[in-house]
Amino acid sequence: MTAAPEPTGTLSEGPGGRELQLSRSFTKHLETVWAAVTDSTQLQRWIGRWEGDPASGQVTFLMTAEGEDAPPEECRILECSPPRSLTVETRVGPDVWHLRLELSHDGGITTLLFAQRLGEDPLGSIGPGWEYYLDRLAAALGGRDAGEVAWDDYYPRLSEHYEQLS
Repeated sequence: MTAAPEPTGTLSEGPGGRELQLSRSFTKHLETVWAAVTDSTQLQRWIGRWEGDPASGQVTFLMTAEGEDAPPEECRILECSPPRSLTVETRVGPDVWHLRLELSHDGGITTLLFAQRLGEDPLGSIGPGWEYYLDRLAAALGGRDAGEVAWDDYYPRLSEHYEQLS
């Protein structure tokens, strides 16, 4: 039996304003973690896949972990500096999310900083969602089945922490 997840997110100033920040550390090479968060085939193991040509600055992202009915998201690539940073803007209908990933490596540990710029969406659902997906990433990088990470362990259990941040 695994321990119930604990909330890790904080609010901080980022390059584009206030943002929710979460981090995870891995005993993996920087390039391995970079591939897990940018390569469409590897993304599919824990969150979804993209289609299109990233060189064009835009791809379509499909959150396959959300089931068959999840709508495709237009994803604009604002900045990409392999294997260290990626900033994107995703759009589903009228909602726009600004997401940022930064990777660093020190002493055999690669740290992923994930950030979402604050908008109108409630942190009580956003925070638990990103905790869930980052733990699915950790499972995939650890050679485990990301499907074993249970959404019900995250939401609504972690919601209060995130609601109190705002």
